[in-house]
Amino acid sequence: MFRITFSKKIVKRMKVELKKAYDRGDVRAIRRLSVLIMIGERATLACILTTWKICQQTVYNWLNAFIIDRWDSIEYEKSAGRPARLTKTQKRQLYGWIKAGPEATGYLTGCWSSVLIQDLIYQKFHVLYNRFYVCELLRNLGFSRQKAQFVSDHLDKEARSRWMKEVWPKILSQAKQLGAPLFFGDEASFALWGSLSYTWAPVGQTPLVKTTGIRKGYKVFGLIEFFSGRLIYQGIEDRFNSDSYQAFLEYLLSQCTGPVILIQDGAKYHTSKSTRDFIEAHKQRLIVYQLPSYSPDYNPIEYLWKKVKTKATHNRYFAQFVKLIQSVEEAMSILASQADEILRLMGVYTKLLAAPLTA
Repeated sequence: MFRITFSKKIVKRMKVELKKAYDRGDVRAIRRLSVLIMIGERATLACILTTWKICQQTVYNWLNAFIIDRWDSIEYEKSAGRPARLTKTQKRQLYGWIKAGPEATGYLTGCWSSVLIQDLIYQKFHVLYNRFYVCELLRNLGFSRQKAQFVSDHLDKEARSRWMKEVWPKILSQAKQLGAPLFFGDEASFALWGSLSYTWAPVGQTPLVKTTGIRKGYKVFGLIEFFSGRLIYQGIEDRFNSDSYQAFLEYLLSQCTGPVILIQDGAKYHTSKSTRDFIEAHKQRLIVYQLPSYSPDYNPIEYLWKKVKTKATHNRYFAQFVKLIQSVEEAMSILASQADEILRLMGVYTKLLAAPLTA
């Protein structure tokens, strides 16, 4: 811990100057101001050194310069002459580091920003690019700005690979041999307070959507069929549990003739003892397979739920529960009549396994 203490006024101005440094892409000022702010917020020296990957003497030099010259110590003069550029070899190295992710290079975040990459280039090659040019450089290297997705840290890559390469082709072959429909199943809950999505509004005026605030939802069991795009669903007002799930499976069997193949995830009521007993009792017609754990991206019906919420609940106000039910049922009914739309949700399987599908 540092003995020196900055006043709240100084720390506040440091943060203002830091924002300006980010806006102009001045990585050197960003680093120095960030360190000074951490000192002002009583961060430990070890934390500062780890976060910014600098030596102890650098921290003391920056602190001493600020004490003597104050804000003048933050300003950097532009270097004379032509700015340095990365070589082809350096660009290949940069590509590898960016592809590996910021955590692999020592940053405490899972996603890159232009300023972070600007800092990476400066740290590795002592070349300081304007952050706007960094964006152009990234595009030239084959990168694009994308929204990150969460992925479970419990993923079993071997199990997922085995599912796609071994288990799924066998299920597909079995379905063809039996002439059985092949369903992917899942459930979704639609909240009475609706769901929020992007919309247009005047600058500086956050759009408002009314809500009852009542914590109540309409539950829907759903199944989509791989070959035909058929949608089977059933809504309930009670909770999802083993009894309601088994009742839905009975409904499924009543809607089909002959054997039925079902692929489901590991929800507790899917794998409870009573549900396993139910499946065993109906094994002559009902064949059930489990998806790999923590693999919602392998269940195409997940994408159907997103479509339903977009149509039925996004930015909608439901004063009465019955209005919510009507909206969800209407959206489900429309999708049930659009088999081609549902078939497009199967992309992860039809793209990766084109060969088995045409066999």
